[in-house]
Amino acid sequence: MEPLADRWPARRAGGANDRVAAIVPCLEEETAIGPVVAALLGHGINEVIVVDGGSRDRTAERAAAAGARVIVEPRRGYGRALLTGLAAVERAADIILFMDGDGSDRPEMIPAVLAPIRSGAAGLVLGSRLQGEREPGSLLWSRVIAGWLAGRLLRLVYGVRCTDMSPFRAIRLAALTRLGMGEESFGWNLEMQMRAAGAGLRMVEVPVGQRRRAGGVSKVSGNLAISAKVAWVLAKTFLRLARTLRREAQPTRR
Repeated sequence: MEPLADRWPARRAGGANDRVAAIVPCLEEETAIGPVVAALLGHGINEVIVVDGGSRDRTAERAAAAGARVIVEPRRGYGRALLTGLAAVERAADIILFMDGDGSDRPEMIPAVLAPIRSGAAGLVLGSRLQGEREPGSLLWSRVIAGWLAGRLLRLVYGVRCTDMSPFRAIRLAALTRLGMGEESFGWNLEMQMRAAGAGLRMVEVPVGQRRRAGGVSKVSGNLAISAKVAWVLAKTFLRLARTLRREAQPTRR
């Protein structure tokens, strides 16, 4: 894949004039995806890219009907879907907004997530599902534990505080390309936070709460065995990325 930094030159911050592209990964979310796309466009998002993981239902059809540009990425992996979406973003984009396609992210919080990026107050904005209004049953304990674990590890290694690894987040495209993202699994969000912390990018959490998903089935939670596997993979991903980032930070010896 062409390096992202080669595709988009650095652009100056434009505040309210920034063009925002949203990337929404989904798999068999036909009930939720149409309203998600409509909400994004209704909040002034300039481009909505839905990356469909090969759904067997009408997800892709309904996303396109709602106004999204749909890209089918049959290769599995949450990070792979986001990398595919990024590769399709128009060169005119200034800010990238990430949201899930299951309807659990609250679209009314889009302005709050974008505001610190637009004003220059933050380099990466993380929507915290643990803060803000949460519907009963909207956030499984496994995700709470995953966010807690990631927060502890990030504070221990990088000295930064965060409460969640929510998919609802925003970052300037120029900053994202400099991070050198490459994780193809559900460790993508963790990688972004680790690379941003290592690069000295200011991270701000915004309370966004959570709604119950509008349809479909969670791909990474729902029973004890899967939750334990997610926590184990998360810990391994953190250790692997920490080693990778340490090597990248070392000067090359001649």
